[in-house]
Amino acid sequence: MKPLKSKTPGRPKATLALGLLLALLLAGCGALQNDVNVPLPNYPPQLVTECYLEDGQVPRLAVTESVPYLNNNQPAPAGSQAFALPNGQRVLLPTDVTATLILPDGSRRDLPFQPGVDASTNRFYTHGGGPALVAPPGATFALEVRDQRGRTVTGTATAPTRVPIDSVEYEFNNLSPANRKAYFLTNFRDPPGVGDYYRLLVHKSSVRTLAEVDYDVQDRFNDGRPFTLGTGYDFVAGDTLIATLFHFDAAYYQFRASTGEAINANGNPFAQPSAIRSTVQGGLGVFTVLNYDRRQLVVR
Repeated sequence: MKPLKSKTPGRPKATLALGLLLALLLAGCGALQNDVNVPLPNYPPQLVTECYLEDGQVPRLAVTESVPYLNNNQPAPAGSQAFALPNGQRVLLPTDVTATLILPDGSRRDLPFQPGVDASTNRFYTHGGGPALVAPPGATFALEVRDQRGRTVTGTATAPTRVPIDSVEYEFNNLSPANRKAYFLTNFRDPPGVGDYYRLLVHKSSVRTLAEVDYDVQDRFNDGRPFTLGTGYDFVAGDTLIATLFHFDAAYYQFRASTGEAINANGNPFAQPSAIRSTVQGGLGVFTVLNYDRRQLVVR
């Protein structure tokens, strides 16, 4: 019997040659590796201020200090104090900082250094105290934060109007009883005039828990018209849902957008680095007045 012949003579040799070429190329890849030391710019530390004022609430703010992104085993700055957060994390606080709130009538209120956690919002603060604020819509406040090294952070903020929630509602899907879930809708009307920005939070059971929904919208394409903001089919009978609608200005909207972009870019080698668009001058952070409406509904 004669041996079978290949219908494509020469292919085994070509395949072998191709395999040898690939092996040589792969073996040479190691020679293409080149470790590069990239010098990082030396950014001086800046004061970071976070202050949210509310009508009827005691004014409080948090002042910290920025650190390099690669802050491996760096010594604690002079004049700093360690503080333990409720989640167990420890932060270093500059203790040589004075904070002054300037009220709409021009009077000045010094906010003493007394770090703690607001029991109602679970928000950390370093300075605060005194009587509750009166912050009607249109009232403008100013903030001055200074330390003994000559750094100064300033900002101004105007109380926005409250945009009321017209109604909240839910609707179940048509699945079997074991799989029935409801979506949740929040309805409100945008006032005429472009330039309104909103944040919707939907909590389940308590506003101190992590929000089920948290997103921002603007009225650029829906000026002066009704808004309906919804969720997915995420809720079951018996859930207590709390909708909170914040109304704020462009500066705070851009700050929130930039912080979200920075979080998404963190650790992603393919993402463009994002700078924080602060609402304060002389440092980093935000100073704003919050105004919101809130509705609660139990899914039956």
